[in-house]
Amino acid sequence: MRKLLRYMRRNEWIMAAVCALLILGQIYFDLSLPDYMSSLTVLIKTPGTTMDEILRTGLEMLGCTLASAALCVLCGYLTAKVAAGFSYSIRESVFNKIADFGQQEMMAFSVPSLINRTTNDITQVQTLTSMGLQILIKAPVMAVWAIIKIVNKSWTLSAITAGFVLALLAMMVVIIGIVAPRFRRVQKLTDRLNLVARENLNGINVVHAYNAEEYQNEKFKTTNETLMKTQLFNQRAFAFLMPSVTLAMNALSLTIYWVGAAIVNNVPAADAALRLTTFSDIVVFGTYATYVIMTLMMLVMIIMLMPAAQVSAQRINEVLEARTHLKPGTRTESPEVGTVEFRNVSFHYPSSDKNVLENISFTAKRGETVAFIGATGSGKTTLVSLAARFYDATAGEVLVDGANVKEYTFDALYDRIGYVTQKAILFSGDICENVLFGDSRGEASEEAVRQALDLAQASEFVQKLPEGIHAPIAEGGTNVSGGQKQRLSIARALARKPEILVFDDSFSALDYRTDAKLRAGLARQLKDTTRLIVAQRIGTIRDADKIIVLDEGRMVGMGTHEELLKTCPVYQEIARSQLSSEELGA
Repeated sequence: MRKLLRYMRRNEWIMAAVCALLILGQIYFDLSLPDYMSSLTVLIKTPGTTMDEILRTGLEMLGCTLASAALCVLCGYLTAKVAAGFSYSIRESVFNKIADFGQQEMMAFSVPSLINRTTNDITQVQTLTSMGLQILIKAPVMAVWAIIKIVNKSWTLSAITAGFVLALLAMMVVIIGIVAPRFRRVQKLTDRLNLVARENLNGINVVHAYNAEEYQNEKFKTTNETLMKTQLFNQRAFAFLMPSVTLAMNALSLTIYWVGAAIVNNVPAADAALRLTTFSDIVVFGTYATYVIMTLMMLVMIIMLMPAAQVSAQRINEVLEARTHLKPGTRTESPEVGTVEFRNVSFHYPSSDKNVLENISFTAKRGETVAFIGATGSGKTTLVSLAARFYDATAGEVLVDGANVKEYTFDALYDRIGYVTQKAILFSGDICENVLFGDSRGEASEEAVRQALDLAQASEFVQKLPEGIHAPIAEGGTNVSGGQKQRLSIARALARKPEILVFDDSFSALDYRTDAKLRAGLARQLKDTTRLIVAQRIGTIRDADKIIVLDEGRMVGMGTHEELLKTCPVYQEIARSQLSSEELGA
């Protein structure tokens, strides 16, 4: 939790300091009340006391109460502002940190866990801050102040009070020791529950199509029951705390007055003044002793929040302190334009030592179309991901425009590349916002959007929408078809006016006619733009300047369509499965 305090801003520290002063004022007025009670007791029991004296003392006592209430309200307002601002700063820092994550970090944390850390975990910290800022200052100060006021009044009663306090503290330590380790398990189970629910919602059509509702319900039920049982154990353990503190407070009051009555009874009846003073001290002692137990009661409230908030703080710190493996360079200029080169590149994922790509070398010159084909799992997507620097090569070099991709700043690198992912991703908003998504060298105008849509063969369906390019897009693009989503993703890449276009199997949802028109448009209008195309269909890439054939991460062929049909067995096998005998003969 201490590590997160560095995200508290200066004005929040100032408000927290003001709040601490207000709490000290509260404590002063609260602990003045027993002294007024003692004075009232003496005044009432003293012969000759006037009503004015009693009223004056009572009004002063009422003034202390109102002053304490006013300070409490003001302190609560400031505490809420501090907690809200603190959580805002943490949430912003966590979101910005996650935005810098690469694929390796995303795989290490998982999406459901990161969502929980950004929402539920930060809420836990905010709740602790809101309540704890007041109680963690008020409880110990009030306890020490009350103890100082009563310790010299009666050593017997002080010893009794100390015994009750020590017993309660021991019980708290035992319960916290039992419960604290289970809170980390609760957070992990919450992550798991989030994962199951998210999978079910994302794949709801598949669930219905395969009559898997019962299976999914059972999977959710198992995780939910495990979480419920763990939380029940924690809450049952905490259930002992508050009743125990209440019982101790009432028992202590009863014990103090019972022992105090014996002490008063031992004072000689002839000494009325001493007897009255002793009685008054016992009343004050009982009140102050109750305050000591009340501070423990306040601490119980924090103790019930502390373990969960501490675990949440640790999980948030794991994100904030995570080391990002992709570091930006400093280069913004390049010696060449529109070139991509792989020099003896090999790559394996961090979780495995087995190479996914091995000793890949090729060059794509400006304006060339270089295609990649191979069986599923041959490493095509991984290869183009290295060009876009979603990962760093584990051996060899990847060069874009004549410089190693590691040397570029992220802005400089991605300004050169337009990347169309294998799975089309759209964001909530409208078509125009999706096409102009992000910063780029492209012009941010409606005319630029229309040009990109024309080239991506998307204008036909966009023009039929009532709002045109301002037609709404639902989260994830669920209100458009797969082919429409893919064409909008292609338009987004084209609108960036990049030097290099990367299509990661981005034509798979297009019919052959749209595919052919799109490729013809790219060849005609983007002659100087380098194109890297991952494809499963030979028809999509047969006109490429260079086709690279991959097999289990190795490059087993490179050449034109006609050359590979003569020289590459793997390409011949793919061609026989897709092309007619006439096309093969041709």
